[in-house]
Amino acid sequence: MTLAIRTAGPADRETCIGLVDQLNAFEATLVDDRLTTREAAEAAYAAALDRVARTKGRMLLAEEDGIAVGLLVFVIDEEHPYVREDVRRYGMVADLIVVEDARGRGVGRALLAEAERLTREAGLVRLSIGALAANEGACAAYLKAGFSDYLRIFVKSLD
Repeated sequence: MTLAIRTAGPADRETCIGLVDQLNAFEATLVDDRLTTREAAEAAYAAALDRVARTKGRMLLAEEDGIAVGLLVFVIDEEHPYVREDVRRYGMVADLIVVEDARGRGVGRALLAEAERLTREAGLVRLSIGALAANEGACAAYLKAGFSDYLRIFVKSLD
């Protein structure tokens, strides 16, 4: 199979929403706060498009023989003023989705390599990505790809 990565455009809306919907369904098996409706996927896609536009980021589609198998939302973010200026602005993978039957074939690695390229192209030296703590497969893949723990967010339910 031939893997190609390209910038997603308006014609890819339904494909991207379908991929976001798959991510929501998968994450709903890991945590109890995910919405799995079509409306939730549409809203997440719209928010991602807005964020990409505001930060001069990119939405990337990975395709194998013309079939969408992955989606990456790349944005440029900025840390608080107490972070050193040389690393304050950074590339961020806001979302990374690989369809279940394509996992383990290098789709995620290829998308991350493109995010690294976009980060360097923007003149930045840091790339970040987050994952649900319960998503052990993603956490392991990111560690294997050279990422390391930087911030942990703790949540306490008060209901």
